[in-house]
Amino acid sequence: MKNNIAQLRKEGHITQEELANAVGVSRQTIISLESGRYTASLPLAFRLANYFGTTIENIFVYEEEEK
Repeated sequence: MKNNIAQLRKEGHITQEELANAVGVSRQTIISLESGRYTASLPLAFRLANYFGTTIENIFVYEEEEK
């Protein structure tokens, strides 16, 4: 699942460490989210949306798998 975390973070001049601390995860988790290696849990998705003052849909982009 693609996401806009890196873009939102850069627009807000927020470091990965600052974001990680604000939403209660490790910096490595933020790195993994931004690179697409990890998909956020629903509670984490809500914390990220709340932090950025937006909706989950504005952060995460769902792409259906091709069959």
